[in-house]
Amino acid sequence: MNKLFERSLNQIQRTTTGFIRNLESLISWDARLIGITGSRGCGKTTLILQHIKKVFSSPCSEVLYVSLDALWFSSGSLSDLVDHFVKIGGTHLFLDEVHSYPGWSKEVKNLYDSYPELHIIFTGSSLLELHRGTADLSRRALMYHLPGLSFREFLSLETGKDFPILSLDQVLDDHLVSAASILELVRPFRFFQDYLVYGYYPYYLEGKEDYPRRLEATISMILGQELPQLRGIDPSYIPKLKQLVAIIAQSVPFIPNISKLSERIGINRNTFLSYLHHLQDAEILRLLYRDTQGIGLLQKPEKIYLDNTNLMYLLHHTSPEIGNVRETFLANQLSQIDQITCPRQGDLCIRDTIIEIGGRNKKRKQIQGIPDAYIAADEIEYGHGKTIPLWLFGFLY
Repeated sequence: MNKLFERSLNQIQRTTTGFIRNLESLISWDARLIGITGSRGCGKTTLILQHIKKVFSSPCSEVLYVSLDALWFSSGSLSDLVDHFVKIGGTHLFLDEVHSYPGWSKEVKNLYDSYPELHIIFTGSSLLELHRGTADLSRRALMYHLPGLSFREFLSLETGKDFPILSLDQVLDDHLVSAASILELVRPFRFFQDYLVYGYYPYYLEGKEDYPRRLEATISMILGQELPQLRGIDPSYIPKLKQLVAIIAQSVPFIPNISKLSERIGINRNTFLSYLHHLQDAEILRLLYRDTQGIGLLQKPEKIYLDNTNLMYLLHHTSPEIGNVRETFLANQLSQIDQITCPRQGDLCIRDTIIEIGGRNKKRKQIQGIPDAYIAADEIEYGHGKTIPLWLFGFLY
């Protein structure tokens, strides 16, 4: 047990706080039970370690950070650890990778009920479902989601400069002023292509040359371990799901023929649709529907994207088509602030606003006659009228 406390102190002390994700300032840290979910590699561990270092003096007996995938838990119990921790004055317990601990939800519920003076903060896979299992934590836990880096955050890491988060209204209706304020500090095109290729997952900072290998390992871990463990997918279907992801990568946005695909993979239509939803929850795919009322487990999506452009560059056999890259980028950034759908005219719809995506010379032909419609244009620094620089949508979170 002493090794866990020593490891906690070492990890906190080694953590740097030069750049902290914006979510850290939005979390209500005074709550007694907080959950932070996100895809593997998005930076959940760093976020909580940074918060500990920022708020608590170090060394400090009141706080303990442990990862539940540590070997100690193969023979030691979380309950025994917490009992000892509380007895020596512990008040804030940070549990990383909770889904690695069998029966974690029931254990956390019991700790929450047994130690009213204890604050519990846990992180876990984006596939966690708090309302299922032996303990329903959905009514107790205050939940937050951490996505990968936005283009804004990537720019901050690369330049050391602070950039404001923009509202959707600022991007749509005040884009000239917004773009001008950013261009005073940086030329975004110097960094935009790098972001599309390797800037979404923060571990690119540990070595750009190793980034493709690490990203591939991330995908394999999600498909091979997290999906069977957390969603009960038959492991024998995992190679087929990998094949499906590879197929989609070659033709994003992918317009699916559900019957043919399910037959090819060898499962019935409804099971196949549920697997697509699991892949979306795992933040590997993004499913777009005609409207929000039609979203459901048995509803066929109109389009399927990969979750982010980094996955496109990893999984595509050559180089992904630039138009598909642009759509995937915009779908990813917009979806972090609200639900997006697939309109009958234009490429994407958010909050009843239609957006068509293209290059610098994109015309309004596809959205002609729609008053509340915009063009997100690549390869421009400034927009004009209802034509907005594509890169500016990377400042929404």
